[in-house]
Amino acid sequence: MSPALAEALAELPELVRSHLLLSGCAVGIGVTLGLPLAIAAARSRALRTPLLGLAGLVQTIPALALLALFYPALLILGRATGLAIPALGFLPALIALSLYALLPILRNGIAALQGIDPAVIEAADGLGMTRRQRLNMVELPLGAPVILAGIRTAAVWTIGAATLATTVGQPSLGNLIFSGLQTENWVRVLTGCAAAAVLALAVDGLLALVEAGLRLRSRWRVRLGLGALAAALGLAFLPLPGAASGGDVVVIGAKNFSEQYILASAIERRLQAAGYRTERRDNLGSTVAYQALAAGDVDVYVDYSGTLWTNILRRTDTPEPAAMLAELTGALRRRDGVLLIGALGFENAYALAMRRNRAEALGLATLDDLARAAPRLRLGADLEFLTRPEWRAVQSRYGLSFAGQTSYSPTFMYRAVADGAVDVITAFSSDGRIAALDLVTLTDPRRALPSYDAVLLVAPGRAGDQRLLAALRPLIGAIPVERMRQANLMVDRDTDKKTPAEAARWLDPAR
Repeated sequence: MSPALAEALAELPELVRSHLLLSGCAVGIGVTLGLPLAIAAARSRALRTPLLGLAGLVQTIPALALLALFYPALLILGRATGLAIPALGFLPALIALSLYALLPILRNGIAALQGIDPAVIEAADGLGMTRRQRLNMVELPLGAPVILAGIRTAAVWTIGAATLATTVGQPSLGNLIFSGLQTENWVRVLTGCAAAAVLALAVDGLLALVEAGLRLRSRWRVRLGLGALAAALGLAFLPLPGAASGGDVVVIGAKNFSEQYILASAIERRLQAAGYRTERRDNLGSTVAYQALAAGDVDVYVDYSGTLWTNILRRTDTPEPAAMLAELTGALRRRDGVLLIGALGFENAYALAMRRNRAEALGLATLDDLARAAPRLRLGADLEFLTRPEWRAVQSRYGLSFAGQTSYSPTFMYRAVADGAVDVITAFSSDGRIAALDLVTLTDPRRALPSYDAVLLVAPGRAGDQRLLAALRPLIGAIPVERMRQANLMVDRDTDKKTPAEAARWLDPAR
């Protein structure tokens, strides 16, 4: 068995458990809220129109955006109320997915109750039934198959959308999919996709059994379907056999590219060797990662000095690297209580890069040269860069205006420049693919871009944990850029590909 498949299968049980727990709770909340609202809306046009409109509006928001919105919302709510609201992970994902599940439950519930033959309603009234009796004994039983069809749709949608919960720090099968896409590890992608599809089909099949039981008045089908669903959800609440228990748990954060997965794995190895239990929160955005650290939802992660300087401190000047690090260390400690332990020894700077033959043909060596040619060229950027202050600084100082701009995940951005789909990309200076693809980086004579030393950050609640700090300090200054490039290339290359954990074992100076 390949190391990639073995690693994916080892992670699968816990990820399936987390995915089932999240999606099951979200659908449960959707049913709990949606059925009473459907009953009320079926009887009141004044309530029905705005309710369906609101539920439909939620569905128009992409699931990823809906998930992302609730992290800052809960963070602000926690600060405003002084309550310890967990803004990262399960809660924001649960709220977003519960809202996402509402529309099919509402729509089918209303349609089921309104579609009952008026003669049946009249007959029930003629028998002297109260409204409650008529609902429980006539309307709900007759409308159950249609209502169940809506719940089935909601369940399948929610299980699929739950893969996106990874982006707000909630473990799910999306962990395999996102990390696999970023590292071009298609075994992880296929494992995650297959597991999510099997889970959705299994849940849909059990709900179909319940639906058939109600339609055929078969109690054993209803009991079997509901019993299996209840058992699966109950097991999801239990820790897996053999899972570690007790001890101190450290949450390690990571952004969504290979280098971050490798460094998070290196940190994880050291902390586990020091006796800590660890959890990972991968695929976080830059601002979310830092906010999660400052709030204590993440305990430790690696960031970059230029990102912190521009995105967090909102500074536009570009001091020397040593001065920037000193200022960052003091400012983050004073402002948020975040401890910057030190730099790891390499810089991962933004740099505009081109294929060498293309740059030489156009005579481009600097960003000043690029500004003259940019109107004829196409830019490919990572998902964040075009919204970051650094891009505004580059545009302001060089007057760059490209013929077209496209955002990609980092993996596909490099493929785009290699294939000629774009002419220029926002490369990362520690990425091994720069040399592997024979790219040339254009110099920045006007210093629009700050330095990007990789730095190790620790949350306020962990800043006094001397054992944790002692485990992490050997990483400071121990990773030269050449070694980081090689570790990145081990994960990103097409042949003899390594997993981030394998690259971390190679990278760690204490290996």
